[in-house]
Amino acid sequence: MTGKAKPKKHTAKEIQAKIDAALTNRGGGKAGIADRTGKEKGGHAKFECPHCKITAPDLKTMQIHHESKHPKVPYEESKLVNLHAVLAPVAESKPKPGIRGSLKK
Repeated sequence: MTGKAKPKKHTAKEIQAKIDAALTNRGGGKAGIADRTGKEKGGHAKFECPHCKITAPDLKTMQIHHESKHPKVPYEESKLVNLHAVLAPVAESKPKPGIRGSLKK
């Protein structure tokens, strides 16, 4: 027969983590699609592959993608499309999408 252990209650740290996870924009879902795809300046997708149009956040990631997906084509940084430079809005009127932080406070 097993012992009569009391069920564990939620700690304050656990509850605070749940509240933080619920109210913080992590860049997922419909709200974060512009952030993930790089449609606006400030998104994660900074560079676009000239061959398959896939996006990557930095040069190192794009180089890894290029070496694995396009091994026969030589890698040239000059051919990469910088989406932040191409799609940058003229005036910053709305806040940049971000991973951390929430407007629901």
